[in-house]
Amino acid sequence: MRYMLSLTAVLLATALPLMSLQAAPLEAMPAVQSRNATQATMLDAVWAGERVVAVGDHGVVLLSDDHGKRFHQASSVPLSTPLTGVSFVDAKRGWAVGHWGAILSTMDGGESWQIQRLSSAEDRPLFAVHFFNAQQGVAVGLWSLVLTTEDGGKTWTEQPLQAPPGAKRADLNLMGLFADSRGTLYATAEHGQVLHSEDHGKSWRYLDTGYEGTLWSGAVLADGSLLLGGQRGTLLHGSASEQGFRRLPTQSKGSVTSVVVAGPKVLAVGLDGLMLQSSDGGHSFQEKQSADGVSLTEALFNADGAPVLFSRRGVIPYQE
Repeated sequence: MRYMLSLTAVLLATALPLMSLQAAPLEAMPAVQSRNATQATMLDAVWAGERVVAVGDHGVVLLSDDHGKRFHQASSVPLSTPLTGVSFVDAKRGWAVGHWGAILSTMDGGESWQIQRLSSAEDRPLFAVHFFNAQQGVAVGLWSLVLTTEDGGKTWTEQPLQAPPGAKRADLNLMGLFADSRGTLYATAEHGQVLHSEDHGKSWRYLDTGYEGTLWSGAVLADGSLLLGGQRGTLLHGSASEQGFRRLPTQSKGSVTSVVVAGPKVLAVGLDGLMLQSSDGGHSFQEKQSADGVSLTEALFNADGAPVLFSRRGVIPYQE
């Protein structure tokens, strides 16, 4: 029996069995306004202009207009299911994805959201979304699910994916998305696989890193090379154009959930409070833990180069 181990499940230390494709139809319920919204498990965050937008469990969307010092909950989110990925192309236009194959869109910087897609008869979660511009976007998720849009999300097309080398079918869970400055899109996946696409997600090639575990996250460094984060403190450095990835030494066994880059500054965060910081473009790292060891799920750099952190317990209090 196969098991889907989503990031939400990892954070809760629970293996969730795969939902039956004949599950009871979903009745969409809006996210509840809560005084404790900033303590919800947050799973992804991005900049929307000068605003931080973070998404997480129970359909919670948090917004900050002071570089992460204070957050408020979005006023209208039509779903209360987990939201696992978010992408913005400017200060107003953005998209979020999550369980039940949900895709939401916003035109007001994340204050209010509308449903673009919802697969109410099957829970085939989407784990990540990336938009190149206001029209072209890609979302990925369970069992090699790849969706693309050319009209800003009004319609989504499922793209067939060829099986990885040596496999009979494409059934990897695709966990994260990130892109380089040329528009090459990368998807991190299970079994040490990274997929990359040159045509906005319509076709993909596999990049085998030599690692056998799940790769949760990744980013493109300032020199164009890739930094990938995986299970049990795995941090891989390499290139799509060259053979071989090298594993960077880490002491922690916490899975790396997010990698962010701002010029020469690089930060990788993960479970059990893992924090790996580099000031030389990712060539070397200093390792430490968050103050209370809480599992970190996402990170951003603010305009001053300070980290804005998110966790399974919500927003990490801002530190000057």
